[in-house]
Amino acid sequence: MHATTAIVTGKPSQTRPRGGMTKKRPIDWLMLALVVIGALLVIAPFYLVLVNSFKSPVDYATSGPLAFPETLDFGGIIKFWERVNFPEKVWNSIFIAGIVSVLAVAISMLNAFAIGIGRVRGRSWIVLLFLLANLLPQEALLYPLYYMFKSVGLYDNVWSVIIVFTVIQAAFGTYLLSSVYGTFPKEILEAASIDGASRWQILWRIVFPISRPTLSVLLIFFFIWTWNEFLIPLTFLASNANQTVPVAISVLQGDRLMDVTTTSASALLGIIPTLIFFLIFQRTLTRGITAGAVK
Repeated sequence: MHATTAIVTGKPSQTRPRGGMTKKRPIDWLMLALVVIGALLVIAPFYLVLVNSFKSPVDYATSGPLAFPETLDFGGIIKFWERVNFPEKVWNSIFIAGIVSVLAVAISMLNAFAIGIGRVRGRSWIVLLFLLANLLPQEALLYPLYYMFKSVGLYDNVWSVIIVFTVIQAAFGTYLLSSVYGTFPKEILEAASIDGASRWQILWRIVFPISRPTLSVLLIFFFIWTWNEFLIPLTFLASNANQTVPVAISVLQGDRLMDVTTTSASALLGIIPTLIFFLIFQRTLTRGITAGAVK
């Protein structure tokens, strides 16, 4: 067949290996090796946490941190669960991260609609201001925010953390969405205006449905970022009843009564809620990123 093709066309035919597979080059094997090494470096801490969470202190002392547990021991998990009242800490984190993510996405969408589509004056400077707000380190905000929340009676209140993180996340969301809405098709907006749609109707019935994948990605990222925040919740949530999961883990890791197995159990319990959240919304995250890539 290949010889016949060569005679008809007058060109030598190029055969491919069976199955359409091309021969791998040395650079391909090198990249594969680097990916495997990177994956192992990422997985190693999770392996240590998972293995040592189900060991007893005696088992850890005899077998070391890398070996599998001889028998499953839930003492570390139970000890941490009871010592910090873990369900209470999980609820605090879910409550704070959930409200922050929803409010930050809503505020970001409204701000970006005004800046990117409303075409307010000084649009570039406003977007630059939001960018600078994201570059400001959190340490610089602690004292003024502490003084302000003390004055208004919001210190050691979860709403102080919600307000701070809503502003921080909304600044990033506004910066991102302003660029997206700035490239929104004008023909669609003009057609809606000619049909008599108000600005609110344009936002709710046209802009929001089209940008829903991007908003879903922001919602997921805002939730995870807020869940993992440590410094501001540690500063403004002094009482044990208001602490979040990362703060509870860090406070107990400094306790002399905490052994390695209990510390590993605390890290495992802190990872599980965010892992469940990611698995639930993984399809939404993938669709949002894909929609943004093929826009």
